[in-house]
Parts: sequence; C-alpha cells; structure tokens
Amino acid sequence: MSTYTTMQGDTWDAIAYKVYGSCSYVGYLLNANQHYSDIFIFPAGIVLNVPEVEEETVSTLPPWKQEANEEDE
Repeated sequence: MSTYTTMQGDTWDAIAYKVYGSCSYVGYLLNANQHYSDIFIFPAGIVLNVPEVEEETVSTLPPWKQEANEEDE
C-alpha cells in the first residue's frame, strides 16, 4: 500500500483521479481512510493510504461470448 499527501483543496474524487487515473476508485480510498471520511475538501499535509486495486476491464462482447472468452485466457 502506498500513500498520498494531500495538497490544499484536494477532494476525494480528484485524489482518486491523480493516483488511479479514474474517479471511480473513490470507494477504495474512503475504505482505506475511514477516519478522514468526514472531510470533503482537504487541507495540505494529510497522509492518506492508497490501496492497490485491480484494474477494471470492460468488454464489448455480448454476455454469452464473455464467458467463452474468459475460459480461453
């Protein structure tokens, strides 16, 4: 697990975008830093835990082909 030190004005979604490249990972940050969950806009200098996450994959295949494709991997 790595860490991120906040800058004045950081928000949860902005931090998620900076460290993961997507705002959709905010939940991972919140779960790893529950004691800061009441903060919406951060001051500078708070050290947050940044958990490792698996990349989400999006398939354009229809559901009946996705299962067959996963078996091939």
